[in-house]
Order: sequence, then structure tokens, then C-alpha cells
Amino acid sequence: MVDLEGLTRKKLKDGFSDEQILKLLAETIRDYKKISPEKANFFAKAVFDEIKTTLKTQSITDHFLKELIEYPKANISMGEIGVGSRGEGDFFIHKKIAEIVKETKSTVVGPRAQDDAGVVRADPYYIAVTVDGTHSRLSEYPFLAGFHVARAALRDIYVMGGNPIAMLTDLHLADDGDVGKLFDFTAGVCTISELTDIPLAAGSTLRVGGDLVLGDRMVSCVGAVGVINGRPTARKNAEPKDVILMTEGAGGGTITTTAIYNGYFDVVKETLNINFIQACQALLQANLLNQIHAMADVTNGGLRGDAWEISRSANVKLTFNEKAIKSVVNKKVLKMLESLKIDYLGVSLDALLLIAPKSIADYVKTIIERTGIKVAEIGNVEKGPAGAILFSQNTKKELTPLFREAAYTKIKKAIGEKKPPNFEKMKKNVEKALRVALEKKDNTIAWIKAHNAEKFKG
Repeated sequence: MVDLEGLTRKKLKDGFSDEQILKLLAETIRDYKKISPEKANFFAKAVFDEIKTTLKTQSITDHFLKELIEYPKANISMGEIGVGSRGEGDFFIHKKIAEIVKETKSTVVGPRAQDDAGVVRADPYYIAVTVDGTHSRLSEYPFLAGFHVARAALRDIYVMGGNPIAMLTDLHLADDGDVGKLFDFTAGVCTISELTDIPLAAGSTLRVGGDLVLGDRMVSCVGAVGVINGRPTARKNAEPKDVILMTEGAGGGTITTTAIYNGYFDVVKETLNINFIQACQALLQANLLNQIHAMADVTNGGLRGDAWEISRSANVKLTFNEKAIKSVVNKKVLKMLESLKIDYLGVSLDALLLIAPKSIADYVKTIIERTGIKVAEIGNVEKGPAGAILFSQNTKKELTPLFREAAYTKIKKAIGEKKPPNFEKMKKNVEKALRVALEKKDNTIAWIKAHNAEKFKG
């Protein structure tokens, strides 16, 4: 896939001549499009002229307009700081994004909580909302992409104590993508919809980058909405003396990607289930959710990442028994991860994590086991300081997230998991860009109010 706009801007910035850029654009277009040289040249000239015109915005003298059009430069790329890689860098950026969000009176669990879903109050109920992005490496496997992202969105609603009532999709396919991908992705989403009787109620379908992005890359997401009839089971509600339970995890998008790109194709079938959802539905029917303090799905950087986030949200210490954890990791999945030397504690297992009072833990296990789903008591919640400890045989070690989640493909192993030596400097650059964005937001609100004074009286 190639972004013609991005390519043009980069070459202009690098000092390439107009002729060099036009030639490169025409050649690139013909790599993807079966068109004549003349038409490719015409296409290239149109792209070039549009981008060249936008550079005139640099001469705008109206300060407010110029601020609107430009964006703050952190000079740190997504890949450098690990956004989307479910580790320390990713968590840091998500926390910074959340600082832009002003929570309202109806906000119960907002972005700053870094929880699985957001919750707002709509008396007499709570409404849970979430959105999950499709795994980037599943663009060529749209059915599996749709299946796993739909399941992930519903999981986020359930772990907040909600009952999902609808899903929605946003599907973007690049200009050269076969429209069959649209159908395959939607079929994957609707497989989950029909298995759970939760409707896919709405969606949007567009091209990635419109005319300017060539190739067949698919990017998409599924959102979900649910109703909570009680209190949210947010991570911050974990309490000392609680017991930690975990259901069997066979993975979703991450394990599917690991299996496909490492040649363990048969493992893909292990991920095709709705165990997580069935366990949550059983707890709902047993009216147990109001008694469970917190729930989470083991996704963000694996158990390492989730334990780290939960401990800090609730300011408690979590202790885990490794033997118990391994007992509820799908055997084929665990064997694959071990054979590939992938840390099973650092990847998404899509297991259900329950934190509940000891008095109801056995009953919770019984209700889940009646559905035929494995569940085990894997740890305990203790008084702080915040942190997570893993006990394995006669040893104990701290569970902390890596800079990136455990590397589960060859390309991820090539990039590595280590924190960049200049991470602290990178964070300062990010903070600076955040301040500019916040100032821009405030200035725009002030400008709109000033120019629509009558509408904002009182």
C-alpha cells in the first residue's frame, strides 16, 4: 500500500525537484493501476498540484486560522513510541490522549480510567460504550478480523457489568481492495451477532485515504453499546482480600495472527468460540455481576499489562500463581507460544479476569463451570503499594509490562521489546505537543462562543 499524498509531501520536504516527484508518482501509480503512461502522468500531476497548493497555507497570517490548519509536532512517530503495541509506550500515549477529554457530570468511567469501556449515567441505568480496532495483521483475513474484533467489543461491555444491546462497524478499504473483503469482514462480525443474538445495528464503509491511498489494506473497527443494571464492574473497584479468577483463554486476533504468520494454521480453529461471552451471560443470568467487584479481559499487553493497569487503578497489589494461570490457557495455544518462545503472559489471551469477594468466588466458579468453560482461582488482591507479583514454584518475580507486548511475529521480534534509551526525552516532546493541542481546543471553543454569543447566553 502506498500513500501518494504522504509520498509527495515527504519528497517535497526532502528537496526533490517537481520533475523527480512527478516521475516517481507516475511510476508508483502504474505499480498498482493497469493504466496507460499518459493517464498515470495525468493522475500524478493532479496529486502533485493538490499537495503543492496546500503548502500555501504556510503563508497564512491569520493566527487563529493558521493554528486550526496546522497540528502540533511531537517529532515522535507512532512506531518509535510503540502506539498500538500494548506496552509502556502505548499506555503512556493513551493516558495523554485521555487528558484532552473533559469529563461531564454524566461520566462514570471515562477515558482517564483506561478501562475496557466507558460508562455514562442515564438514569436509572448506566450505559457502557466501547470501540475496538481490528488487528492490523488480519487485513488479508477479513472474516477472522471481523469475528475477533466483534467478539472483543462485546467483551468490553460485559466486563464493565453491561448487557450488550447493539454493535456498529466502521470499515475502511483502500482503493484497490477487492469489495469481497467488505462482505467477508461483515460476515465475520455477523457470525458473532447471530451466535449471541446481539444485532449489528449500523455501520460506515469508506476507502482508506480516498483516491490517494493505493493498495488493498483494510482498517476497521467494531463498537458496542450496552446497558448496566447495577454498578459498573470497573477495575478501580478491586479490593484487598478479593480473589482473582480467570477463565480459559484461547486467544483472538493476536493468537490468530501468531498462528497464521508462524505457520501454526490449525491453532486458528482454537480461537473460534464465544466462551468469554457465554461465561458473562451465565453470570448475568445468575445476578452475580452486582457482587463481583471488577472484571477485565486479558488483552492489553497480556496479563502483564492488565495486572499493571488494575493495580494502579485500584491502588492494590495483585499476586498470581503461575501454575494456576497455565491450567486455564488453551493447551494448543500455550504449546505454540512456548515453541515460538513467546511470553504467554505478554500477549492477549482473551480470557475473562474476575475480581470478587472470597465469599462468592466458589459460586462464581460453579456458575461458569456449568457452561462447560474452565475457570481457576489464579491469585489474590492485597493492600498496596500498587504492583503485581507472580509466584512460580519457589520463585517470585514482578509482573510489569514491557515497552511493547511480547513479540509474536518475526517482524515484531526484529523490532524488539526494549524501551528506547531516549524514552524520557520522547515523553517530554509528547507532553509539549499535548499542551499545544489542549490550547488549540480551548481557543477554538472561545472563538466559536465569541462568534455565536447569542446562542451561548446563560
